Amino acid sequence: MSPFLIAPSKKSLLIFHTLCLSLCLMMLATQAFAKTPEDYANILNQSGKQRMLTQKMSKEMLFIAKGINTTQNQTALAQTVALFDKTLNGLVNGDASLKLPAADSKAIIKVLGRVTQLWSEFKPLTIAAAAGEVDIAEIATLNLPLLKNSNTVVRLYEKEARKATGKVSGIVINLAGKQRMLTQKMSKESILIALGHESSENQAKLRSTISLFDRTLKGLKSGNADLELPTNSQPQILAQLAVVEQLWVKLKPTLEAISTGMVTDSDLDVLYKANLPLLKEMNKAVSLFEKTSV
Repeated sequence: MSPFLIAPSKKSLLIFHTLCLSLCLMMLATQAFAKTPEDYANILNQSGKQRMLTQKMSKEMLFIAKGINTTQNQTALAQTVALFDKTLNGLVNGDASLKLPAADSKAIIKVLGRVTQLWSEFKPLTIAAAAGEVDIAEIATLNLPLLKNSNTVVRLYEKEARKATGKVSGIVINLAGKQRMLTQKMSKESILIALGHESSENQAKLRSTISLFDRTLKGLKSGNADLELPTNSQPQILAQLAVVEQLWVKLKPTLEAISTGMVTDSDLDVLYKANLPLLKEMNKAVSLFEKTSV
């Protein structure tokens, strides 16, 4: 045998095979946990829905405080709380029924930890409201950090999705999903005005929310460069957005009237009856955006 050709030892062969096996396992693990465009679309939808639920449960508690359809709102509140709880747990730990993988990004895990902490402070308010004891000031104060951090989760997932897939459709699902939240935020702000809680401040917030909903709805249809929304040309989505627009045109004047500070029982009745159909139809639009984004 040539002195320059040294046979590998059994030990070196074992090390080599072990390294190869480890590399293969790492590659398989990466493939197993890699998120597909479908995964990201669902995550953005579900995490985006959490924003809406923070406002929906706030609205339901404030309707209880106002004495409007108390029993129905207590029932709805329990369902909203349960869904928020389940989805938050799914975003953190994964949930097969929601098709959610466990969070694996340090940044997202950190913000979800913050959401979990804020939720532990907010949830007792929902339990008290279910029993008829509503702390209006605490609800008005604590719902906003919960909303803000829930929104941060969505934005981080949107950024991750764009980097992983090279697609910009995440921003469309994000903003379409945000419209769901705005339907409930407008309702919450309207009831706070009716309850006389920081009326001037909430009037300004309501006007801003109305404007944002209006601008985003138009952008989802016709595009908006500032919002990074492309023009939409898909007939099914445009038809669904037309349904949303019809409902919005009917509700908007009532919200604008409330934003002046002059709130009538008739206005609140219109709001109570109209906000959920608007939410429902907007949610259908989000589902269509989700399906067509992949």
